Amino acid sequence: MQKHYYIKTYGCQMNVHESEKLAGMLKSLNYEETTNMADADVIVFNTCCIRDAAEQKVLGNIGAVKKLKKQNPNLIVAVCGCMAQEDGRKELFKEKYPHVSIVFGTHNLHMFKDYLIKFNATKQKIYDVWESEKEINEDVDMYRTSNNNAWVNIMYGCNNFCTYCIVPYVRGRERSRAMNDIVSEVKSLISEGYKYITLLGQNVNSYGNDFKDGTNFAKLLKTLANLDGDFRIKFMTSHPKDLTDEVINTIATEPKLSKVIHLPVQSGSNRILKLMNRNYTVEHYKTLIKKIKEQVPNYFISTDIIVGFPHETEEDFMATYNLVNEVKYGGVFGFMYSPRTGTIAEKMDEQVPQEIKNERVNRLLALSKQIIKEQNQQLIGKTMECLVESKTDDGYLATLDNGKNVIITSNKNLTLPTFKNVKINSINRNKLVAEFCD
Repeated sequence: MQKHYYIKTYGCQMNVHESEKLAGMLKSLNYEETTNMADADVIVFNTCCIRDAAEQKVLGNIGAVKKLKKQNPNLIVAVCGCMAQEDGRKELFKEKYPHVSIVFGTHNLHMFKDYLIKFNATKQKIYDVWESEKEINEDVDMYRTSNNNAWVNIMYGCNNFCTYCIVPYVRGRERSRAMNDIVSEVKSLISEGYKYITLLGQNVNSYGNDFKDGTNFAKLLKTLANLDGDFRIKFMTSHPKDLTDEVINTIATEPKLSKVIHLPVQSGSNRILKLMNRNYTVEHYKTLIKKIKEQVPNYFISTDIIVGFPHETEEDFMATYNLVNEVKYGGVFGFMYSPRTGTIAEKMDEQVPQEIKNERVNRLLALSKQIIKEQNQQLIGKTMECLVESKTDDGYLATLDNGKNVIITSNKNLTLPTFKNVKINSINRNKLVAEFCD
């Protein structure tokens, strides 16, 4: 009888890719995916702890599965990821969630297959969370689920210790993958037909800092951009303190590199940036933006912003608001500050009231929405490259480099997916309407 698995993923693209690894391990044991949790023989919660609301949602969903466990005593429930790695969480799952069978952390995700085999053989619960990072394990099964995009880890961990962030505590110190291993994986993905390859790291700009041979992010980008094939390289996330002129120039001059740069500023106030331990100033950040706009053709800049950080005044918030209005980001991911246990910011006095956070983030997102609307209008008449991905009754659906959706009216017969240049003619319900240029 066929057995099935269900994976619930929370958080960022890093977690999405790690769920692809979990799925690969399950498939290697002959489990098949189901979209119905009630039909699963194995349920995996791949957790995130970046914000309190996400944690509470995870705990609620794990608790709700208790009913399924009662209906099916053989159901295996596993919890992994950042929440499992937090201090005290292993004990919490052991005491309050007895229906959970396997708990493991971020440092030993590659062990899941072994844990599942062991549990099936012994029926003994497994709580194994490694306290620190070890050697990078390259021998991990993979089942990719992101359509034309393939995620590729280039590094793990973070050394920055922003005062609001739990990531260094649950992901460990920075460890870069060997360039040869990355190149080999990307070559394989190109041969399999993936069109977008997205490099992942908590701070991709610090790739290679733990090596002593001069390897850095710019050299990795150049090497990948010069591989044969019809593909584009994306990456996330960049830290402003480590974005070099060499990286900007490489993005500007290599055709196969995406011109989308996600550059989290977090705040437009130097006072708040210092409290956040971001290690750059607004002035330095603006200099980077100026270089990108002057050098990178068809650039698209997006950012992350935390609203309501401790001690943030209306003046501090307006500095952020004005920065957004000045830079004209193509995308703003605005978040209300959420205290994380174990971080420095959690212990800061002058926490901003929730109602003020709500009001400020709504103002910021309203501004961003207006800017994006104006930018979309400015695209009309421009020629841009897009990835044509699927056919419709009267044409095709495509996406620009920046992820914007494009409707193309055409009777051409194309082999999909493929990159094509299009001319943007109009906007229909936030979707760009275009025609092929050739």
